[in-house]
Amino acid sequence: MKQSPAAGAASRSPNAEPVVARTVAELRALVAGWRRDALSVGLVPTMGALHAGHLSLVETARSACDRTIVSIFVNPKQFAPGEDLDTYPRTWDSDLAALRTAGVHAVFAPLPTEMYPTEHATTVSVSGLTDCLDGIARPGFFDGVATVVSKLFLQAGADRAFFGEKDFQQFLVVRRMAADLDIPIRVIGCPTVREADGLALSSRNTYLSAAERALAPHLHEELQKAAARIAAGVAASADTCADAVAALESIGFGPVDYIEMRDAETLAPVTGSGPLTRPARLFAAAHLGTTRLIDNIAV
Repeated sequence: MKQSPAAGAASRSPNAEPVVARTVAELRALVAGWRRDALSVGLVPTMGALHAGHLSLVETARSACDRTIVSIFVNPKQFAPGEDLDTYPRTWDSDLAALRTAGVHAVFAPLPTEMYPTEHATTVSVSGLTDCLDGIARPGFFDGVATVVSKLFLQAGADRAFFGEKDFQQFLVVRRMAADLDIPIRVIGCPTVREADGLALSSRNTYLSAAERALAPHLHEELQKAAARIAAGVAASADTCADAVAALESIGFGPVDYIEMRDAETLAPVTGSGPLTRPARLFAAAHLGTTRLIDNIAV
């Protein structure tokens, strides 16, 4: 019989040192011990450089599961040539301190050679959901995500995994991948955490200069304006999205990779005007200086 989530959360006090597993064997041995005690397990996959958005996922995981694992792995397979793999922020000491305070039970922090031995030859690819938006703007990105996340799911053997909805397309891709591969895990999307001015939290926000940081909230602001216009039937979604692109470019964003309205489950395009018959979301990706920002909101 599984222990109640409340009892599981209370079993580890804040500021106790989480177990750090560096190998798959160490992680599996740890989880096997929890399983013998009939404890449920939650997983929060991250690339480190943790912020309040990550910690909100940890809080949700701890409230839902008896034991919580956070993985920290900067996945080379989801970076294209010329992207920021080498400069992506790596903040191990502060990450571990934050997870200690948050009451995480274990941290899985493998080396690239542990995740991808020299003989590694398998890539996981999800079609359909990856044929638009970031699937076009960042070719190969979702293959890298699906590959590493499928490995993390199988390595951790968790009951639930928690993902932020800022990366909503990624959440849909991961959920589809787990279902299609019959991985027995429930993939849970959690609301985007924002700064007071609306900017979605992201590890890459640290790249922004002071002037760029002042402009950055306009991405969310333009999405809100567009969603209001579409919901009110003021203009067709394509026209409204084009207006939002022009507004951002006029104040210094650029290039804008996309602002599009898509079905919230299938990511099929939603065009025209009039009442929506299914849930939809506005998706955006735009460059500000050297930083690429993404965001999305429900319509």
